[in-house]
Amino acid sequence: MTAVLPASYTPRAMRVEDAGVIAEWSGRYTSALLGFAKHSAEDVANYLRDPGFDPSTDGWVVLDGDGEFAGSATAMVASNRVRVNAEVLSEDPRIVQWLVDRVVQRASEAGPGDVVISVGVIRQDESLPGILRDTGFAVGTSVQRMRITFDGPVQPPAVPDGAVVRRGAFDDQTRRAAHAVLVEAFSSQPGADPRPFDEWKASRESRSTFDWSQLTTVEVDGQAVAVSECNDNFVRTANCGYVGRLAVVPSARGRGLAKFLLLDTFAVDAAAGRSGTMLHVDSSNPTPAVALYTGVGMRPDVISDIWRRTITV
Repeated sequence: MTAVLPASYTPRAMRVEDAGVIAEWSGRYTSALLGFAKHSAEDVANYLRDPGFDPSTDGWVVLDGDGEFAGSATAMVASNRVRVNAEVLSEDPRIVQWLVDRVVQRASEAGPGDVVISVGVIRQDESLPGILRDTGFAVGTSVQRMRITFDGPVQPPAVPDGAVVRRGAFDDQTRRAAHAVLVEAFSSQPGADPRPFDEWKASRESRSTFDWSQLTTVEVDGQAVAVSECNDNFVRTANCGYVGRLAVVPSARGRGLAKFLLLDTFAVDAAAGRSGTMLHVDSSNPTPAVALYTGVGMRPDVISDIWRRTITV
């Protein structure tokens, strides 16, 4: 590591209480690029409270000579210790470089074996990509944040033949069945890395914008085969519902279950007074997910490139 912080700037470990100032700075930064804030304060706070994230080892804050916020970074190590998902925020390239070096150092403590570091960068950002490229990163994929805006009431879709819809996951058996669907559905998607059940459950329960009533399961022949997991991450900033996960096991694909769950979510969000629904999709998703979303009227409003670097621990 060669980057050195400018004189009078000091680093410290991140704290959950930093969520407000990080959200404020992120909002200002992304508003300059996009015309709106990409993250809400709740979204940032939920991330910092996640059981898979330890602020004392996985986050850094840089303060200027007056003790004011000047930058931050996070590096969440996946439970399988082969991936590190990072975010870097600062207006000063020298601080950005120092923070990127901290992320790489944290990744070097994972493993053993190959560890993939991923950093999401809004496509309009012209500064961070150059620093990442010079630090050995390259674009691996892109993620689209897609949105549909309602122009009136949304009619609930008909339930597909032979399917049974279970709304809410209030018991252990239902939650485990939903988690099994997520694991099987995303097993073929590189980088998805479904979390173990206990960690997945704890992460959901740590979020202020999620409750178990927002998880819907579809069963066929008594077996859970499809799941939608929604939350309120974007209610305050955009008055939109959000689909955090939409999954159908391979054996049940082609029966319209994903489209049903999506249209069902639109109807639920519209009935709740939301102006629209959002979700994120990886452009390299091996399923025809992007075509599904555009086919029901969703369009991207933010595209982020995912810069990756592989290190061997």
